[in-house]
Amino acid sequence: MTDNLETKLLANEHWWSGNIAEGHLMPHKKGYQINQSGNNLGNQSVPFLISTKGRYIWSESPLEIHFTEDFIHVQSKNKDITFHESSSNIREAYEVASATHFKPTGEIPEEMMFTLPQYNTWIELTYNQTEENILTYAQSIIDQGYPPGVLMIDDNWQEDYGVWEFSGTRFKNPKSMIKKLHDLGFKVMLWVCPFVSPDSFIYRDLAKRGLLIMDESLEEKVLWANTSNFPSIVRWWNGASGVIDLSNPEGLAWFHNALKKLQEEYKVDGFKFDAGDARFYRDPNMISHNTETSSNDHMELFASLGREYKLNELRASWKLAGEPIAQRLRDKKHNWEDLQLLIPHMITMSNMGYAYTCPDMIGGGEYQSFKNIEDVDQELIVRSAQASALMPMMQFSVAPWRVLNDENASICLEMAKLHTEFGIQILDLAKSASETGLPILRSMEFNFPGKGYENILDQFMIGENLIVAPVLQKGAISRVVQIPEGTWKDIHGQSFVGPQSIKESVSLGDLPHFTRVA
Repeated sequence: MTDNLETKLLANEHWWSGNIAEGHLMPHKKGYQINQSGNNLGNQSVPFLISTKGRYIWSESPLEIHFTEDFIHVQSKNKDITFHESSSNIREAYEVASATHFKPTGEIPEEMMFTLPQYNTWIELTYNQTEENILTYAQSIIDQGYPPGVLMIDDNWQEDYGVWEFSGTRFKNPKSMIKKLHDLGFKVMLWVCPFVSPDSFIYRDLAKRGLLIMDESLEEKVLWANTSNFPSIVRWWNGASGVIDLSNPEGLAWFHNALKKLQEEYKVDGFKFDAGDARFYRDPNMISHNTETSSNDHMELFASLGREYKLNELRASWKLAGEPIAQRLRDKKHNWEDLQLLIPHMITMSNMGYAYTCPDMIGGGEYQSFKNIEDVDQELIVRSAQASALMPMMQFSVAPWRVLNDENASICLEMAKLHTEFGIQILDLAKSASETGLPILRSMEFNFPGKGYENILDQFMIGENLIVAPVLQKGAISRVVQIPEGTWKDIHGQSFVGPQSIKESVSLGDLPHFTRVA
């Protein structure tokens, strides 16, 4: 054991590390470096590296990582580093790491997250989350022929940040609304975050009780209303807020009680836990109940809330691989470059131990891109839907029937139905992952180690028997697919015996995928 490690790169060795938002930079090359302390890059982060030669590096603390021409330099500030060298390939090393450091719990998130498409209200409604708008969006999903699934009600349903009650002006009868959504076949999630608006009564109460993270730099002359305590104020994308102190058992209990009240009173099914990124906790003047809690620890505490709810979603997370938490990629832009990041990032999540993974919203998660229909790239949305269709989860937000012509909208509908068709197969893999730790989505290298597939990052596998090769280039009429050993049948019924490289012709409606038959 050591807190400082230098190891020479082996011949033809390729490494992945636990910085999910930089999965497109993996396998790593000379010059890559990162300090994980207070820095999760808007997505999951894990103090873990793994190689195609069966080696891995692990620590319980954030790592400083630097790849040079011939060496990897790794340093951990607070904890020892584990260096495993005795496996033969990436899959064997993964199995050892999973059993040792992120053992699966035997549980999975809500089954519907795998078997049916998910729908998020953000792109269509943004900050206009009202009872009427939500019901209209949900009904349109049904009317357009989509199967009902998980419906996520996004930011601004609440009275205020930290005041986790339905807004009385935007929701006249939230109990009735959720019952109607349930009757349509949806399960309902609500967006929440760790922030508390500083001019709310909840803020004043929590500050008085010492349940917010404090700021030691404030002097006595700086007085907050009704309290002599001095909470830290964090600037985030929606303003400036206090932060609930989850290192304080009373603060943690307060948050859970607020969420459980929503479940009991309104029959809410689960929660989307947003924000919680390490950068919001790295001000050196922040003081929490547990003074030893680092910015990464705070991120882990918030993400850990998801474990308590069968229906959950996280975007920012520290460690927690093996836990029954749905881990989603951060927002992607509405462009082809970001679509091409999707598979490398999903593969990196899988290599880091996250089995229950979700790509970003179809077409991208930046709502400004969809304000004007004229600015929408219809082909991009179709290819995005295809790329997501056979991933462990798929999530719609922009309504294809609003922004696409009839022909392209019908392709997106077919992709939703395709996911449903494969839903039980994906669910079975999720259940298996809860016991074995093996990811649902896998790279070619993971399933066929040592065959030269380490740089194949534009196709992926679901379990052992399904290859998926989405089209990721604008205007493409064909794509190359790597077929590994075995006999595989494509969507047209044609069989291929691997290993070989094939060129598949594709129309806009085609998602090339291959099922193992022998």
